[in-house]
Amino acid sequence: MARRRRPLVPEAREALNQLKQDVMATQGYQTSNDVKYEVARELGVPLTKGYNGKLSSNEAGKVGGRIGGQMVKEMISMALQQQAKGGSDHEKT
Repeated sequence: MARRRRPLVPEAREALNQLKQDVMATQGYQTSNDVKYEVARELGVPLTKGYNGKLSSNEAGKVGGRIGGQMVKEMISMALQQQAKGGSDHEKT
């Protein structure tokens, strides 16, 4: 199965990157494009800039899961807060 490494809505890329930086900052990581290397270093995963084809899927998943998991938790929290306010940003039909 091919991986989709781009957002379904291209205009959302900037907002997703900002969300990732904000979420990882609350976890104590520097807010930069290199956050995945910080996470990898903390987890003991030998992630380097450039080719990482020798990483196991388990090692790669540890890094991606830490970042993506925190983003999902934050998005759920944001949705619950919006729901508690009694509405959404979308029109109700």
